[in-house]
Amino acid sequence: MPVHLNHTIVAARDRDATAEFLVDLLGLEPAPVFGPFRVVQLGNNVSLDVVQAGAEVPPQHYAFLVSETEFDQIWGRIKERGLPFWADPFHREEGRINTNDGGRGLYWDDPNGHNLEIITVPYGGG
Repeated sequence: MPVHLNHTIVAARDRDATAEFLVDLLGLEPAPVFGPFRVVQLGNNVSLDVVQAGAEVPPQHYAFLVSETEFDQIWGRIKERGLPFWADPFHREEGRINTNDGGRGLYWDDPNGHNLEIITVPYGGG
């Protein structure tokens, strides 16, 4: 069997608000509770297991490969909510998207400061 990522833990100051933010922005099914986690299920059978972590949350980066249609929908929800977004991971090009690798991409922050990214083409164009 090839190796596949199954899940990763996402630390949050507010577990429920973070799970709802991810589900809402990414257009996913509601995240059920499993033990201390809210399980945000992605389309490739990988889950983001959101856990309550307290006041200090080290920022992480999560990138999501989406279709062109999904990109437009997610970008629309980001703009509807007035969330800042950037074309680059260092947040230097605010209000812009990138066209790296022949696709489109953008970055925005979740309520914990995690750097989220959507791309329509994997890095390297493949």
